[in-house]
Amino acid sequence: MRILLLTMLLIVSVVVLPAFAVEQTGKTFLIHAKTSLKIDDAQICAVPNVAWTALEKGYAVAILFDASGVTALKKGGLFGGDKSPLDKAALPERERQSLTRQLNAPLETIPHDYGEYIRFLKQKGVRLFANRTMMQLYKIDEKEIEQAVSPISLEEMLNLIETAYIYVAY
Repeated sequence: MRILLLTMLLIVSVVVLPAFAVEQTGKTFLIHAKTSLKIDDAQICAVPNVAWTALEKGYAVAILFDASGVTALKKGGLFGGDKSPLDKAALPERERQSLTRQLNAPLETIPHDYGEYIRFLKQKGVRLFANRTMMQLYKIDEKEIEQAVSPISLEEMLNLIETAYIYVAY
């Protein structure tokens, strides 16, 4: 009986409690990433830091890649391959160390590049979207983008913006 009770307690502490570690406010924090890495890498590179911080504060976080920001998601490039510009943009070591202090997270959990960072955030519950119309204008096929990101229509995008509690654009 004691072993069963200890096993149940262990299951609750490992499986159930982490789900409640960040209490969701139910309010969406929308980050509109609309600047390409080529134009200003500082803008789009701030996006995941803000997303993680908002997530830790309990917001339901969504990132919308739009305008030239969709180009950061396209895999391939001149030499093909399966990497996007985000995958090719490394997080500087000083930023990784800063994130460990700011977010009280071990260095081993901090991603090494921005593509890994976006996928990490998706696993933590951040919803990732891309404006399908802008993808078409930049001649980016849905099969060519980061798989963690869902292309959405203009109507879906408008709904996302209209229902956001907090809206930030980069």
